[in-house]
Amino acid sequence: MEAVVAAKPVIKVAAICGSLRKGSYNRGLIRTALEISKESINGIEMEYIDISPLPMLDTDLEVDGKFPPVVEAFRHKILESDSILFASPEYNYSVTAPLKNAIDWASRPPNVWGDKAAAIVSAGGGSGGSRSHYHLRQIGIFIDLHFINKPEFYLNAFQPPAKFDGDGNLIDPASKDKMKDVLVALQAFTLRLKGKN
Repeated sequence: MEAVVAAKPVIKVAAICGSLRKGSYNRGLIRTALEISKESINGIEMEYIDISPLPMLDTDLEVDGKFPPVVEAFRHKILESDSILFASPEYNYSVTAPLKNAIDWASRPPNVWGDKAAAIVSAGGGSGGSRSHYHLRQIGIFIDLHFINKPEFYLNAFQPPAKFDGDGNLIDPASKDKMKDVLVALQAFTLRLKGKN
């Protein structure tokens, strides 16, 4: 008699890019993560959440306990998700203004980030965006996000051989493998936090 292997519960991952530029390498990392989650990992439903429509945080825009519709929609997407994948470029040793703005909107009471698992990936020059990871982890402590510790993923996009094509798509096989490792670790940690693993 054949043993029945139980399918892993499906987790919903919200993928957020801190860069608004269409050709951003970090957006390319999100596209790769979406492809990998569809093609090679069972049990992950990932959705890219665009933060570009969000207005700058202004509590005067909160009327009678309600947020602007675009903010409400964003907050709902985060609330519905089980975990978060951040593609966080590094601007001036820190996270980008659009990403910090999105984080702040979703942390307004009630905080919709709370008790979710998260992972960070980044691409850029020099350190590959690693300093943004440090600041994002600090922010995560206050908003009750729980980041995986390993594997870390920060990619020097300009070091040969080429890591991205002209459209900002990740083409480096080793980096794609590393991205898969991040997603598998995020999935396992999410299930552990939810008490399903």
